[in-house]
Amino acid sequence: MAPSRTPRRAPRKRALARPADGEPLRLWAPWRGTYLRTAGLPGRGCIFCFGTPGAAERRRRLVLYAGPLALVMLNRYPYNNGHLMIAPRRHLASPDLLERAERAALAELQAAALTLLRRAYNCEGFNLGANLGRCGGAGFADHMHWHVVPRWDGDVNFMPVLAATRVISEHLETTFDLLEPLFKTVDAAIS
Repeated sequence: MAPSRTPRRAPRKRALARPADGEPLRLWAPWRGTYLRTAGLPGRGCIFCFGTPGAAERRRRLVLYAGPLALVMLNRYPYNNGHLMIAPRRHLASPDLLERAERAALAELQAAALTLLRRAYNCEGFNLGANLGRCGGAGFADHMHWHVVPRWDGDVNFMPVLAATRVISEHLETTFDLLEPLFKTVDAAIS
């Protein structure tokens, strides 16, 4: 019998490994590991607890607004340009521990943040939420805070999956310079 002249096909390689039926897909984000291993460790101060910062300290801490009941700051490890965190001034772990005035101030700051981010970045959507407790994903579990993440159609690309790299197209200092003047109008909105 003569050998076949038909070349054998190499087995197909899948671009992404699929889990077995019924198992969820997983998105690996190893760049978050360093942050999660160090956030909230004893001896490391709470990023949300500080007095009345001057202009230089506000810039260093990326604080856009610091009112008597709540604050707004840029996330130093953003998922997108303009990723904000909104927190009460008191060091509390859960919204059910807040006083009514604090809940109202946080709600007003969330609404103001959406308005100002739309104005600055022309966002098409947002992720708005809180991670409560260490197992809930909170890096600072003892001080509850809300995340506001601007979103645009098509903003998720291949870089985090293929290269373990998140592309943030704007430097944090540039983001601070753009948003800080806008947040100067917030006091009137929540008073």
